[in-house]
Amino acid sequence: MFIGRKRELEALNRLYRSEKFEFAVIYGRRRVGKTALINQFILDKKAIYFMGVESNDRQNLENLSKNIMEYSVNTPLETSFSSFQAALEYVFRLAEKERLILVIDEYPYVARASKSLASTLQLLIDQYKDSSKLMLILCGSSMSYMEDHVLAYKAPLYGRRTAQMKILPFDFEDACRCFEHFSDEDLALIYGIVGGTPQYLMQMNDNISVEENIKNTFLNPTSFLFEEPENLLKQEVREPALYNAIITAIAAGASRMAEISTKIGESTSVCATYLNNLISLGLIQKETPYGEKTSRKSVYRIADPMFRFWYRFVPANNSIIARGAADLAFKRIEPHLPDYMVKVFEEICSQYLWKLLLNDESPVVFSDLGRWWGTDPATRSQIEIDIMGVQDQDNALFGECKWTNEKVDQGVLDTLMYRSGLFHYKHTHIYLFAKSGFTKGCVDEAARMGNVTLVSYEDMLQCFLSTP
Repeated sequence: MFIGRKRELEALNRLYRSEKFEFAVIYGRRRVGKTALINQFILDKKAIYFMGVESNDRQNLENLSKNIMEYSVNTPLETSFSSFQAALEYVFRLAEKERLILVIDEYPYVARASKSLASTLQLLIDQYKDSSKLMLILCGSSMSYMEDHVLAYKAPLYGRRTAQMKILPFDFEDACRCFEHFSDEDLALIYGIVGGTPQYLMQMNDNISVEENIKNTFLNPTSFLFEEPENLLKQEVREPALYNAIITAIAAGASRMAEISTKIGESTSVCATYLNNLISLGLIQKETPYGEKTSRKSVYRIADPMFRFWYRFVPANNSIIARGAADLAFKRIEPHLPDYMVKVFEEICSQYLWKLLLNDESPVVFSDLGRWWGTDPATRSQIEIDIMGVQDQDNALFGECKWTNEKVDQGVLDTLMYRSGLFHYKHTHIYLFAKSGFTKGCVDEAARMGNVTLVSYEDMLQCFLSTP
């Protein structure tokens, strides 16, 4: 069953209906579902689908020729094409007579082996764009290659594309739709463990417990997920050892540039380069206090949940896991799961607020959301606000998220009210999010104040899953 990607499919179908030449670039990390999206899109359309392989140009040309010949079964071709230009020109001419889609999946593999491919495509696009009804799709998993050699200003294909899509992991809402049997709490736990990458979600079995899922995957040396982070780094970067050291340092609590640099024994300039690459891959996130532009307070955190979980728990238990003691490893992990889920719950709450905004149901029309931290001028102590969003100089929202088994009491509300007052907005709206609901005192005080919304995890889940 195909899940999600509604906006992406609508965009692709809109291009398809134009009946003129279109050139879409689709890229994103491995396992994120790019090929599944393309296959769903071309399911009921005339299309030539070609998957590049990590081989030489001859092998790729033979495969492309085979795919073209399979499509042109009514006009059989005697031999394979002599060059990529001949093959692609044949497709461009075919599309002068009918709407046709040509997909080149894993384009970087083909382009690296055939150095002139990008220039050949540039030539043919310029020659046939006004007469051909071809919809060309280039897709790639190498983020740096697609951005530098396809989308960048100096790339031969720059200015030819009519659309580009960076495919991201599912949000919590779509991740939940992958399962039927997990409990409400387990849905959040699974999202916290593997995030929204479809291939990782497919490794989870909703007919067994979260504990058993963790044991069968992260704590199982023979499983796909056990070596996935290190394998993915080897595929994406040239020096995986140093990248691995940086992510490990962040997972161990080194969040500032100087701390990371000290931890791995490299200069801050070297760390900055590697961190920027990890950010572009969607694995690391750079945060500054909401509304502040300075980088002096910047911190780094692991953005991808699967990487976050793996680096937090697997290396520390590697020796135990290697000996097949999954039960023992889980016993060591289990006490830390509630603390681990704190940031996950904050992400889910932020997604809920975005959903309200997009549904025109938010009391504050914010442009972005973020976390704020700084010094309380009265007490000189460090304080933090989980979620903050600003509409203009007069209106803002503030949120606090509690993933605990206890109900949230009035004290949490009072603290957030005090902290929101440090910013001096005329109109503020307060959101309290709770895994387990709220005490009567908190409910009564929120009703009295009038600018407070209390949202339980159950309320959020109902909102997410009520959307068709």
